[in-house]
Amino acid sequence: MTQTMIEVHKVAKRFGNNVVLKQVSLRLPAGQIMGLIGPSGAGKTTLVKAIMGMERVDAGETTVLNTAMPNRQIMQKIGYMAQSDALYETLTARENLHFFGELMGVHGAQLTAAITHVAAVVNLTDELSRRVRAYSGGMKRRLSLAIALIADPALLILDEPTVGIDPELRQQIWAELRRLKQQGKAILVTTHVMDEAERCDELMLIREGIALAQGTPAELKRAYAVDTIEQVFLKAGRLQDEN
Repeated sequence: MTQTMIEVHKVAKRFGNNVVLKQVSLRLPAGQIMGLIGPSGAGKTTLVKAIMGMERVDAGETTVLNTAMPNRQIMQKIGYMAQSDALYETLTARENLHFFGELMGVHGAQLTAAITHVAAVVNLTDELSRRVRAYSGGMKRRLSLAIALIADPALLILDEPTVGIDPELRQQIWAELRRLKQQGKAILVTTHVMDEAERCDELMLIREGIALAQGTPAELKRAYAVDTIEQVFLKAGRLQDEN
């Protein structure tokens, strides 16, 4: 039986009078890419933080690697890329990778090889000796993704990983995500790019904190009788408004 990497059960969260998650549930097994799609403010990042244990929920529960969250030890086993970059700008990219790699338990020759590999994935090999403060916004995003990959984790949680990244490199990154999936790793990715949504095994459409629909891209297009995921999202939103 395939291992369940993430289990979210009827999670609800509000900030003051603002309800940002309403009874959201999902399950992510090993060897699968799940995409959370929706507009800014839909609740995607709050859901990711709840899964990570960085945001306490008002109701429901989140379990990661068979452990109830929040749990600091489990957080260290997740390759996490936040929506905002958390980098040491006075250090070089290589020094950042070395620091975070050591923090996640990667050492010596293994860390050296990992830095070489992840730098190639995000096309930063020739920029490793530059201080991060000299990086563009897109380069910082690529470095943040490299850090998420450095420990070769069984679970990756990536919040808008390809924002500010050119189309050619975006293709390369998705090729790496598919390779990792084939190795049995589980990947949760938030995106508002609809062609990326089509590459996921499973999708959850979120709007105003509500999970509008969930299923494979093919299942969703068939259920809503449309040709694209963008059309699925628009039609699901209209149906929500009518109800």
